[in-house]
Amino acid sequence: MDLHYSDEDLAFRDQVRAFLDSHLPKDLQARVLTHKRLSKDDFVRWHKILAAQGWVAPGWPVEFGGPGWTPVQRHIFEEECARAGTPRVMPFGIDMVAPVIMAFGSQQQKDHFLPRILSCEDWWCQGYSEPGAGSDLASLKTTAVRDGDHYIVNGQKTWTTLAQHADMIFCLVRTDPSVRKQEGISFLLIDMHSPGVTVRPIIMLDEDHEVNEVFFDNVRVPVANLVGQENRGWTYAKYLLGHERTGIAAVGRSKRELAFLKRLARREQKNGRPLLEDPLFAAKVADLEIELMALEMTVLRVLAKANKAPGPEASVLKVRGTDIQQTLTELMLEAAGPMALPFDAAFLEGEREHSIAGDDDAAPLASYYFNYRKTSIYGGSNEIQRNIITQMILGL
Repeated sequence: MDLHYSDEDLAFRDQVRAFLDSHLPKDLQARVLTHKRLSKDDFVRWHKILAAQGWVAPGWPVEFGGPGWTPVQRHIFEEECARAGTPRVMPFGIDMVAPVIMAFGSQQQKDHFLPRILSCEDWWCQGYSEPGAGSDLASLKTTAVRDGDHYIVNGQKTWTTLAQHADMIFCLVRTDPSVRKQEGISFLLIDMHSPGVTVRPIIMLDEDHEVNEVFFDNVRVPVANLVGQENRGWTYAKYLLGHERTGIAAVGRSKRELAFLKRLARREQKNGRPLLEDPLFAAKVADLEIELMALEMTVLRVLAKANKAPGPEASVLKVRGTDIQQTLTELMLEAAGPMALPFDAAFLEGEREHSIAGDDDAAPLASYYFNYRKTSIYGGSNEIQRNIITQMILGL
């Protein structure tokens, strides 16, 4: 593939930059670039700005409201958004359940749900993991029993990201316990406001409420909310995970964080010289930058497969992308040293302008480090991804 941007791609990049310069709210940009926590309102505000421009769903076909961009244009857009410091567009609706609905959903589901995802009228969350079914997802025990025109759903999901904000959840449920475990699973769309749905917070080490437990107690779900065929949910789940794992690579964000790391290492001193000039530390940064460049080329090769869903190569992107993200946070902590240790929740939430520790750049880094321990686990743990690579790519 040609790794150089065409004149048309460069003109598109200029267009994106001009849009971001004029439409990205400065307060949102500042919160992102300084590693502050974002609220639901922050995410929704940016989503709606992009939706008004017709750019909120870069990968969607034109027929469903997408911009019709090429894979390279999508890459440029995501890279420029990361460089500028935009909030993420929450992936659960746009990048995860929407492709499944487009590929396998009924016309009624497409007509109803896709416009609401585009407008952010519905906030989605993901109902996959359970207390006894994480990496071994096919062992899930949440059941859906047919009762006329409804399913009765009982069970529990866990580590459900931002479920406290969600209007809808896409769920894997067991509809046939008598067959091989992968063959008895269905894919349901469940209204989070239904009677019998309970959300309980899981507060993590950094004291943030990001994930939850979700309980279903005799929740009635219309059969019309079954995506595709009953007991074919495992096929749809794998299709969705391919899209999720490709997005987890997050090359643009890692490039932005690498630039932050370099600025931090130029500021910090070791033996009277900038830390970035220390041979050992500089070698770590150089190794990381080379890995990131290689990942970007791999992402571009995957995106160049026009009109094809991500295959097992998405596992490569997931493993390398999350390894790089975690290494970035480790080097940031190493560069900031003791100044990263004080925990200032009020500063992270934007309630205080400056950190009580006196170093606004370093103050969020310990929280950032701990939060990013999750990346090698979610979306299918990296151990499982290596098994997929071994079997489906290497044929071992």
